[in-house]
Amino acid sequence: MRRWPLLWLALYRRRRMLAALVVGMVVFEALIVVVANAIPPGQLFTAGGKGPPSAYQAFSGSSGDVSIASHPGLLGAGLTHPFWIAMQLTAIGSLAAAAVAADVESGTVELVMVRPVSRTRLLTERTAALVLAALALNAAATLAVAVGVALSPDIHRQVPIGGVFAAGLMGWGFALCLIGPVMAVSAVGRRRAQVIGATIAIGAVGFAVNFIALAWSPAAPLRFLSPFHYYTPGDALAQGGVLWPQLGILVGAGVLGLVFAHLVLQRRDLAP
Repeated sequence: MRRWPLLWLALYRRRRMLAALVVGMVVFEALIVVVANAIPPGQLFTAGGKGPPSAYQAFSGSSGDVSIASHPGLLGAGLTHPFWIAMQLTAIGSLAAAAVAADVESGTVELVMVRPVSRTRLLTERTAALVLAALALNAAATLAVAVGVALSPDIHRQVPIGGVFAAGLMGWGFALCLIGPVMAVSAVGRRRAQVIGATIAIGAVGFAVNFIALAWSPAAPLRFLSPFHYYTPGDALAQGGVLWPQLGILVGAGVLGLVFAHLVLQRRDLAP
């Protein structure tokens, strides 16, 4: 803790929020597994002999090969559900806003800078805190699903354990895809609200764009602008492995955002 005080301080200040989010993630994913085990997914999403609309791919986390009316699709829905998204955005928005923008807004950044703390160290440690928080949330969701799948032979026949951990890794890649651009906004901005707005725009609006692109063919090209086009946990669950091209795009977008944040922070005026 003495070696990385900014990292541990960022996590300590939000320990209760993060603990509540982790518990909520475990409970929610456990509930999804219970529902998938108790009721066949086909009965939940089919009526009159018709399958679910193609736009439901957005909810199952699939590029089109996995229907939500299946165990991989239903578990994938638990990893792209608005509740899952909200918990991710809460952690990312809170920690990213506090990384730079909140200190600039309150004027406390000058107190930090007069100590022997470089701008690179400030951004690195607070980014590391955010990455660890995202890792904890996705690990909690992954372990909850993995335990449920292992205890349910019916689900396990369709969903290998390796697919669960692959989907968890994809979830962490999705979080990193949000972290990079949001940290860039924090490095540029002067208000918490700017960072929170960027978090919502990338996460919530990104999901809406992907849904519209799947539901309305003229808007189909817009899907490439949404991180949810590349974050496909349903496919990972069904195939039992990591989708490396999609994961590479998610991680690459996050890294580019962090590089931009570093370059901007080195040159900007930190006065409130």
